[in-house]
Amino acid sequence: MTQTIAPRVRTVVLLLLAAACALLAGAAPASAHAAVTGSDPAQGAVVDKAPARISLTFSEQVAMSGDSLRVLDPEGKRVDAGEPSNVSGTTYAVRLHSGLPDGTYTVAYQVVSADSHPVAGAYTFSIGAPSKTSVTVSDQATDDGVVGWLYGFGRYVSYAGFIVMAGGAAFVLACWPRGSGVRPVQRFVVSGWLTLTAATLALLLLRGSFTGSGKVADIFDLSLLGQVLQTKTGAALVSRLLLLAAAALFIAVLFGAYDKREDPQEKRDLTFGLAIGGVVVAAGLAASWAMSEHASVGLQASIAMPVDVVHLLAVAAWLGGLGALLVALYRAPADAPVDASAVRRFSRVAFGSVLALIATGTYQSWRQLGSWSAFTDTRYGQLLLAKIALVAVLVGVAWISRRWTGRLAETVPASAEREKARVGAGAEASGDAEPEVTDDDRTDTDSVAGTDPDADSGEQPDSRPAHAGEQPDSGPADTERAAQLARQRAARDAALQKRLRDADPNRFGLRRSVLAEAGVAVVLLAVTTVLTQTEPGRTEQDAKAATSSSASTSPDTGASGALTLNMPFDTGGENGKGIVTVDLDPARVGGNEMHVYVERPDGQAFDIPEVKVDFTLKAKGIGPLPVVPDHIATGHWSANGVQIPMAGDWKVDVTVRTSDIDEVTVSKNAQIG
Repeated sequence: MTQTIAPRVRTVVLLLLAAACALLAGAAPASAHAAVTGSDPAQGAVVDKAPARISLTFSEQVAMSGDSLRVLDPEGKRVDAGEPSNVSGTTYAVRLHSGLPDGTYTVAYQVVSADSHPVAGAYTFSIGAPSKTSVTVSDQATDDGVVGWLYGFGRYVSYAGFIVMAGGAAFVLACWPRGSGVRPVQRFVVSGWLTLTAATLALLLLRGSFTGSGKVADIFDLSLLGQVLQTKTGAALVSRLLLLAAAALFIAVLFGAYDKREDPQEKRDLTFGLAIGGVVVAAGLAASWAMSEHASVGLQASIAMPVDVVHLLAVAAWLGGLGALLVALYRAPADAPVDASAVRRFSRVAFGSVLALIATGTYQSWRQLGSWSAFTDTRYGQLLLAKIALVAVLVGVAWISRRWTGRLAETVPASAEREKARVGAGAEASGDAEPEVTDDDRTDTDSVAGTDPDADSGEQPDSRPAHAGEQPDSGPADTERAAQLARQRAARDAALQKRLRDADPNRFGLRRSVLAEAGVAVVLLAVTTVLTQTEPGRTEQDAKAATSSSASTSPDTGASGALTLNMPFDTGGENGKGIVTVDLDPARVGGNEMHVYVERPDGQAFDIPEVKVDFTLKAKGIGPLPVVPDHIATGHWSANGVQIPMAGDWKVDVTVRTSDIDEVTVSKNAQIG
C-alpha cells in the first residue's frame, strides 16, 4: 500500500502546483493601484495658448523618476523640461518648453503607487486645434511581460517560503517538540528559509526593471538596484534579508541545542526563549510585507499594518504547520512517528489561527472593498470571494482530519499490538526472530540480499576445522559479513516498524485528509498572491468616473451630504432658469460621494442635457479637477469616488447646459477637508 501512495502524492502535488502556476499566469497586471483623478490640461481639452506646465493628480501619493512624466509633440519629440516635481499633496507637474506650436500633444506617465505597484497611462490635449499625431504610447504597465511574470512568481515563492519556515518551526515548537530531531521535518523548515532568502534576493534584482523599463536586460543593472534600495519596497526587502539572518540562528538552535537538551527544566526554559524570539522574528518578517503593500496606504494605515501582520502569522501557523504535519505523517522515521497528541495540539493551533483569520480578514475586506457591490463588480472582490470559498473548503477538510485524529487516539495502541503480534509470529516462523546469528542464517540473509560476502571479498570459504582452544579467525571477511548482517537487520527492523505504523486505517485516513488540506492550501496561496497584486476594490470603484450609487437619495427626502451648495442659474434660453444643488459627502480629503440635483424655480425636478462640476483650489494652484456625474433619475446626477487631494477653500464651478447653445457656469466657494 505504501508503494502506491508515494506516486499518488507526487501526482497530486504536481497537479496542485500546476493549478497554482495557472492562477499566477492568468493574473491580470495590477495597472492602476493609484488612479489619475485630474489633470491640467484635462484629457481631450483644447487650450488657446501653450501652458507653462502640465500636472496630474492621483488618488494617492506616487513615486516618480526623471522620466515618469513625458510630454510628446505631434511628431513624438519630447517637449518637457526638467524633472517632475510634487506640487502639493498628490499633484505632480512637469514644466514645458516655451512657445509650443499648435497641435495635439501626448502626456505619458509611468509611476509607482504607494502600495509598490507600477502605474502607467497616457492621454492627449491640444493647443489651438487638434491635429494628427504619430505618437503611440501603450497604457500597459511594465508588470505585463516576462519581468512582471517573474516578479509575481517571486512574490508567490516568497510567501510560500515564509509560510513553510515560520509555520513548520511553530509546529515543532508548539505541537511536536520531538520533531526537532526528525530529519525530514528539519529539511522542510530549512527549505522554507532557503526559498524565502532566494526569492527576496530575486525580487531585489527584478524590482528596478519591474517598475521601470520592464526589460530582462535591466535585471542586473546595478544602477537600478541602487535606486531600488532607496525606495520603501527596497528598504522592506533589505530588512527581510537581515531578519532572515536572525531566523537562521533560530533554526540552528531549534534543530541543534534544543534537540540535544535532555533536562526537562532546561528544555522548558529554552522553549520559552525560542518562542519569544521566534514570534519577534516572524512578526518582523511579516511586517516587511505589511509596510510596503496595500496595508501601508489608504484608510487607517496605522491599524491596517498590525492587522496585516497578525493575518500573515495566522496563515503561516495554519498552512505551514499543515505542511509540517504532512511531512511528519509521510516521512517521519518508523521509530519516531507523529503521535495523536501532537495532531490534537496542532488542531487547537489551527482553530485559533482560523479565528484570527476571520477577524483580520473581515477588517481587511471592509477596508479594501468599501461596499458590498465591490464583491461582484471588481476583480479584487471576485478574487476575495474565491479565497473565502477556499478557506471554507479548507476548514471543512480540517474538520474531517479532526475526526480521524480522535479515532487515531483511541485505536492506535490496539491495532499496533495486533500488527506487531502478527508480524512477530511470521518472523518467528521464518526464523528471523532467532537472536543468535548462525552460518546458515548468514547464508540465508545473503541469498535474500542477492550477495555473497565471500564472493565479494574474492576469498574462498575457510573450511579448516578449528583446533581445541583456538579462537575463530576474525579477519576482514568476517567483519564485512557482520556489518552486512547488521545492515540487513536494521532494514528488516525499519520495515517492521513501518508496517506497524501504516497498519492503522485511521492513520491512513488522517494522511489522506491532511494531504487534501495541503492541496487546497497550495491553490489558496496562489489566489492570495494574485489578490495582493490586484487593485483594491475601493480604489477601482473610486477610479471609475461617475459610478452610479446603489443607494442614491432623491431630493424629496430632504437628505443631503456633509456639504450642500445651492446655486441659482439662468442660461438665458427657454426653460433656462432653475436651481442646481451640489451635495458632497463627507466633504473631506480623499474619496467623496457627490449628488447633483436640478430643479425649476417652483421646486420641480427636471432634466437638462448636461451637468459638469469642477473643483479648484486657487491658493495651492490645484485644479480645475473635472467631474462628470452620471444621470440617475429625473433631475438627479451622481458620482462616487470624487477625490479631494487636500483641505482648503475650494471653488466649486457647476456648468449647466439647457440646450445645444444655452449654458452657464455658476460658482461657490466651500471649505472642504
